[in-house]
Amino acid sequence: MVNTGPAYLFAGQGSQYPGMGKDLYEAFPQSRAIFDKADEVLGFSLSRICFEGQPEILKQTIISQPAILTVSIAAFEAFKSKLQAPSSRLQGGDPVFMAGLSLGEYSALIASGAFTFESGLKLVRRRAEIMDEATRRHPGTMAAVLDLDIEKVKDICLKSGAEIANINAPGQVVISGKKDAVAKASEMCVEAGAKRVIELEVSGAFHSSLMFEASAELKQALRNTPIMAPLVPVISNYTALVQSQAPEIEQNLACQLYKSVRWVESVQYMLSQGVKKFYEFGPGKVLKGLMRRIDPEAVVVNIEKKEDVLKQSNKS
Repeated sequence: MVNTGPAYLFAGQGSQYPGMGKDLYEAFPQSRAIFDKADEVLGFSLSRICFEGQPEILKQTIISQPAILTVSIAAFEAFKSKLQAPSSRLQGGDPVFMAGLSLGEYSALIASGAFTFESGLKLVRRRAEIMDEATRRHPGTMAAVLDLDIEKVKDICLKSGAEIANINAPGQVVISGKKDAVAKASEMCVEAGAKRVIELEVSGAFHSSLMFEASAELKQALRNTPIMAPLVPVISNYTALVQSQAPEIEQNLACQLYKSVRWVESVQYMLSQGVKKFYEFGPGKVLKGLMRRIDPEAVVVNIEKKEDVLKQSNKS
């Protein structure tokens, strides 16, 4: 059966910026409750860092991951509360899928009911610590390759020792690995006709084999985290398919750490099921930009600020 409802998308790491979430906190009690809970769970004022922190602090993995997740869920809870009001109705019906880019998959799983916010936040904090520790043991980097055929990028990775980390959109592939391997691959991609190769401001080689040891540590953290069956199907970054049971969610999230993020396939799966409208929750508009490359006809509505929530809740 073809679905006609919308899908909910959640932002990944790198979308953070100073001031994010502040107007949500001030406008909606549901968002305020999320930030207050985050401060309580983490034992420090994450809200203050989101609202007033400097970019160099916000971009640290151990800060950015819980911060982006918290802002994303704060936006989701505000949106949900307004749409549940008697005078408000979501055009297109309830969501038929949820998905998130890398870190965003955790936000999607919280929104779908697979994790509570508290347990999901603790898990993401631990994930960030594990990844931070892994980057010190196995230093590396990442780079975005623009406008070069994916098969050429794969071939270059085989020759250089770099790896495919993210297949974000047609013409946008992220490579990862040891610094010398990524540098060599970047040079080869430019020679092969890439429009640009941009080294990313990240602390390590995420979604590469350098994270393999870290995935075992993450799997242990996942085993200690209660996981419920999601109320809305969530697309796995690792398989680009629906995950519906706790054991597969645990396995997929552990593999996600050192395997490629198959974002194009994930979005194409939802499109193939009849989804035409998407809501992007969290800071920035990265996923909307990627969607323009994947399917320019798909509609993406960003839910990031107070006015975004009010605009949607006023529709009937």
